[in-house]
Amino acid sequence: MTKTEPAARPERPAARWAIDVRPLRIAAYRRLWIGNAISTYGYGFTSVAVPVEMFALTRDSFWVGLLGVAGLVPLLVFGLWGGAIADVVDRRRLLLAGSTLMWASTLGLLVQAVLRVDSPVLLLVLVAVQSTAFAVSSPTRQAIIPRLVPVELLPAANTLGYTTFTAGAMLAPLSTGPIFAAWSEPVAVAVAYAVDAVLFTAALWATWRLPALPPEPDPDAGAGARPAVGLRSVVDGFRYLAGAPVLLLSFAIDIIAMVLAMPRSLFPEVAVERFGGGAAIGWLYSSIALGALLGGLTSGWIGRVRRQGLVLVLAVVGWGVAVALSGLAHRLWLVVALLALAGSADLVSAVLRQSILQVHAPDRMRGRLQGVNTVVIAGGPRLGDLRAGAGAAFFGVSAAWAGGGLAAAVLAVTLAAVFPALARYRAPS
Repeated sequence: MTKTEPAARPERPAARWAIDVRPLRIAAYRRLWIGNAISTYGYGFTSVAVPVEMFALTRDSFWVGLLGVAGLVPLLVFGLWGGAIADVVDRRRLLLAGSTLMWASTLGLLVQAVLRVDSPVLLLVLVAVQSTAFAVSSPTRQAIIPRLVPVELLPAANTLGYTTFTAGAMLAPLSTGPIFAAWSEPVAVAVAYAVDAVLFTAALWATWRLPALPPEPDPDAGAGARPAVGLRSVVDGFRYLAGAPVLLLSFAIDIIAMVLAMPRSLFPEVAVERFGGGAAIGWLYSSIALGALLGGLTSGWIGRVRRQGLVLVLAVVGWGVAVALSGLAHRLWLVVALLALAGSADLVSAVLRQSILQVHAPDRMRGRLQGVNTVVIAGGPRLGDLRAGAGAAFFGVSAAWAGGGLAAAVLAVTLAAVFPALARYRAPS
């Protein structure tokens, strides 16, 4: 497919800061973005309804915790395998298959809720199927974007995607409140699943309208060679990653940020012990996403960044410092403001990391490396939750929260100084 070059227009001063929407002039990308935005909002209803239903069935938080395991294990396995498949088949067809499986799993959740099956095990199975579909779809979708937009608009396209994702993550849980207030719990759960199932059709429509996206020829392969899908293909992806220090360091610095400085698991205790409970818990959980949303809406400058590696490092350092300071604050408004600042820095780092990956990796490797990226961004925060909870048990909440943020900032600076390839990386002209 020939990428559409947006027409040059005089830039107004406000446009230097406002979110860059030029990728939306490209029809295929615009449809994909609209479909993802609507379906992400819909998925937020399911993300609330599933733990609510599980707790209603079991009255046991252990079973609710098992939902995280049921979602993480398929993600780790099929994220890598799905990325390998995306490098050797038509990506439109693979995304359509993964999206169809995702939709089917949501319909399964709806049916079991309507029929009142009341099976915790079935809920775990359906969550695992949904996670499998996401693990295949996510790296495929990200590997498609560089085939739809010109390279200079990749940061803008990634910012648009990340901003709408965080908006959905904020708005959907808020929208479930009236549903659970208006109906009894079993009915409200079914309604939430139904909303997700209906809205997800937008993603199916957008995927169906994509052009054919067969794999591009591998210049290193011999004539007539057919790429294989399997363990060897996954290993080849890791071998390529080991020889690409810029990409390897971008993954490493994200793991540092998420594992050492993710404070989510401390929010419930801090809300009660420091702020007396009530609405504090909602503000804490929404603060990072709020900052990311505001950062996205004022992200026009990101597309003009040439020293992408250096700004990525600075964004991670900013994330760590803001998290550390928020852990020491004892006024709710200040904690929320600092976490929002951290969320804004996280948006910058996520956009630049994704843009570097999409440009630096050849098309024949993009699916596999996006699979690794999916595992990193999904596994890092979960390990961070474990790290923060264990640290609080041994050293107290403030030390686990603030100390983790400070450790992330220091280690990010150290990594950039010892291995300068990432900080020296510049976006291609």
